Amino acid sequence: MANIEVTETSPNSFSVTVHGSQVTTHQVSVKPDYAQPLLSKSQTITELVTASFGFLLDRESNTSILRSFDLSVIERYFPEYPQAISRYLK
Repeated sequence: MANIEVTETSPNSFSVTVHGSQVTTHQVSVKPDYAQPLLSKSQTITELVTASFGFLLDRESNTSILRSFDLSVIERYFPEYPQAISRYLK
């Protein structure tokens, strides 16, 4: 299983390092208006980004994940993402 490290680099921007068969780094932006409906009151956007990478890694290798993207792009590739992400948030 891959290890996911998420660091907020500026408001609404995150650097994500995935330690899988190869180490990859990704830049992810998150619009708060997009994130809020996906989160419960106690969850953070950092937790959402981490969970989103768990979701992605269940579907593709870390080397296949875009290197830079807005979180809302996931839904274009995987329409089930908004409904499924709650299972990945802890």
